[in-house]
Amino acid sequence: MSIKKYNKSDIFSLDKPLKINLINSITGLKPANLIGTKSKNIENIAIFSSVVHLGSNPPHIGFIIRPQYKRKTDTYLNLLDNPYFSINSIQNETIEKAHKTSNKYNRDISEFDQLEIEKIYIDDYNAPFVKNSSIKIGLKKIDEIVLPNRCKMIIGEVELIIVDRKILDLDGNIDYSKSTFTCISGLQNYYNVELSRQMKRGKS
Repeated sequence: MSIKKYNKSDIFSLDKPLKINLINSITGLKPANLIGTKSKNIENIAIFSSVVHLGSNPPHIGFIIRPQYKRKTDTYLNLLDNPYFSINSIQNETIEKAHKTSNKYNRDISEFDQLEIEKIYIDDYNAPFVKNSSIKIGLKKIDEIVLPNRCKMIIGEVELIIVDRKILDLDGNIDYSKSTFTCISGLQNYYNVELSRQMKRGKS
């Protein structure tokens, strides 16, 4: 096996684009999600690859948001107004529109409208969902943690789950191979998923 080795000095001296791509992709495939928020005046939808399961009881999910000391992002500003938000899976057919949500838009422009991403409200939940997503999760922000690099981990408690029946197994597992769900590596490479093997769960 031919290898490429980077020590700490090598990493810090890499050209910025190369370093960003390398560090963003070395951890492997990550879920690609659209996070929907709503302030008093505007709705926002933005792509994130940092969504992570934090616990099942109580059900908590987190995501990482960039440092906010220079410029506060629309997602963060909306969460200051309204703690409710949604996490929505990205399907193959919406990759292009989802990817474009990372562009910078004026505060008064909704990405839903600008990119023609169809939204839906469910059970009067105070956050917009993406209509064609196979998995929709409604959450309430309960905490935020400042990380050493000044990024923030936003922690939400799960309050609502909507899953396409065809991908939901009887035991509660979601079979992503039955969906057009996509994952992301780095900042722009999208992948489909398939079930490789199902193992028995170890005793706890």
